[in-house]
Amino acid sequence: MRSSRTRALRARTGLAWAAALPLVAGALALGAPAADAAGHDGGRHALLGTKPLWATSKADRGATSGSTGISARVYLAGRDAKGLADYAKAVSDPHSAAYGKYLSAAQVRARYGATHDQIAKVTDWLKQSGLKVTGTTNRYVTVRGDAAAAERAFATDLHNYLKSGHTYHAPSATASAPASLADAVLTVTGLDNAPKFAKHHSAELPPPSPVFRNSGPFSSYYGSRTDKSLPSAYGSKAPYAVKGYTGKQLRAAYGAKKWTGKGVTVAITDAYASPTIAQDASKYAARNGDRPYRRGQLSQVLPKDYSHIEDCDAAGWYGEETLDVEAVHAVAPDSDIVYVGGASCQDNDLLDSLGKIVDGHLADIVSNSWGDIEANETPDVAAAYDQLFQQGAVQGIGFYFSSGDNGDEVARTGIKQVDTPANSAWVTAVGGTSLAVGKRDAYKWETGWGTLKATLAKGGQDWTGFPGAFTSGAGGGVSHSVQQPYYQRGIVPDGLSTVPLKGKMRTVPDIAAVADPNTGFLVGQTQTLPGGKLGYDEYRIGGTSLAAPVIAGVQALAQQARHGVAIGFANPGIYQRYGTAAYHDVTDHPLGFGRDLAVVRVDYVNSTDDSKGTTTSLRSLGKDSSLKATVGYDDVTGVGTPGAGYVSSYRP
Repeated sequence: MRSSRTRALRARTGLAWAAALPLVAGALALGAPAADAAGHDGGRHALLGTKPLWATSKADRGATSGSTGISARVYLAGRDAKGLADYAKAVSDPHSAAYGKYLSAAQVRARYGATHDQIAKVTDWLKQSGLKVTGTTNRYVTVRGDAAAAERAFATDLHNYLKSGHTYHAPSATASAPASLADAVLTVTGLDNAPKFAKHHSAELPPPSPVFRNSGPFSSYYGSRTDKSLPSAYGSKAPYAVKGYTGKQLRAAYGAKKWTGKGVTVAITDAYASPTIAQDASKYAARNGDRPYRRGQLSQVLPKDYSHIEDCDAAGWYGEETLDVEAVHAVAPDSDIVYVGGASCQDNDLLDSLGKIVDGHLADIVSNSWGDIEANETPDVAAAYDQLFQQGAVQGIGFYFSSGDNGDEVARTGIKQVDTPANSAWVTAVGGTSLAVGKRDAYKWETGWGTLKATLAKGGQDWTGFPGAFTSGAGGGVSHSVQQPYYQRGIVPDGLSTVPLKGKMRTVPDIAAVADPNTGFLVGQTQTLPGGKLGYDEYRIGGTSLAAPVIAGVQALAQQARHGVAIGFANPGIYQRYGTAAYHDVTDHPLGFGRDLAVVRVDYVNSTDDSKGTTTSLRSLGKDSSLKATVGYDDVTGVGTPGAGYVSSYRP
């Protein structure tokens, strides 16, 4: 199955935090002055979350050598961290007097950015501790040095810990900054070295991945082709999967009507960059009925060098960029698209990509089809992300993140958890559905995306092990780290949002769109063909990596409907429309209770051609692990998917 690429940053597809970051509390995570366990002086302010959860006494393997090399980032809190969070809430809330009164990037820097004095004092502190300052931006200071210097700077000892069979160093106690810098330092990252994939830098990227093709037969629209000789499922014959929906079908399903996204710019972030994106996007549009690209309509902002190419599977990200660009253009064919690529799939590099968008206000809508599980996240990194999201919100920039492709994550990790950064209270988490578009592009129904797979038995008389095992599904559930934001109160059921001993927490997702690769989107990409030659080919793809750019495209239509006025951080407005005709209220049984649905897929064994034969399987729909799409808000599709009235609901 070719599903979305929810890529690893750092180890980016798994996360867990020690402390919650409430929506209105600001991003400055500082504790009260106290002497630390290592015996350092008091009068310090703790940088919460800098001691990872895996750094336990049981896993402790002793002190890290003082000569061990350390590279870290010290993130700057800026002038008024709490004020930034408060204004980000006010400017995004339709009920607030400050709603829509956005600031320019220059105004954000002047009102909330770090001062020259703060940067100078932080720099002096780090240098006096024996660390070498290797770079300074308006957001952070990078340093390099030995462990002994890092221990002096952050008043904590570094120890070696056993984690997943490997030994990594990490703070033995929460790191801290001097009391005099309490208002200047947001957090520090890099004091632990659990997989950062630190390898050589290179300016060259590998060739595209080997070609992937769908076999067929296909339906041209949902239900258009059925093989009566195949076994029944759920009391009827299941149709063949669609070849892949195109822009015309998606626009019809989600109420695009006359809107095209004209005058709106959508940014896309991923790691690396496809070397053939411009020609692939142009060819795809011409072959599938989308509008041709205007000169300059698609642009890229790329780093000077790339790193961690093998660890991050750089070539695998080419298809992600291709999907995101072609999906946005298919839904919003007149919107400008700017792709901002990261130097790697690590947090630091992806944060830098997001920072370029915010600092230059490159777009009002940002689509992000990457993430990790909450168990791998730490509050220090979360604080850095949230600061960026808040700075974007006060400028009228909204961030959209895919919710994940592994349902409740139990099958993959053994732990029920959500993905991040989709769990942030400051982003729009996009869940996924299985979509049925019928004859003449008519919207038929959606279920929550969750797939069970059963293969055709020898002899073709039944489906082996029907209904089969769980393969994939839209991410969702409740965060154990982020408190429930105000916009979810009274809408998300207590049964979905309540965590024992913590109370009501952030629930994911917020909204949804098509994600099931069995009812997915057709993309076109240059790939490595058999024999090693490069060539353009098309295939069906899905995952919430599809849902996120589809929703970003729909938001571009909605912003056009607002006469170009930015929507900004969209969640307050999304929840304000809850329960109205703006949404399709998606359930797992759209045809009625007990009436389950499935499609038939035929796949090449070698993913390329029929030289090794094909396999036929039944893919049941609406079976997302323990998650259920139900009437009202649910943890698979959020408030639902955009309906016929969604875009027009934004008209002034």
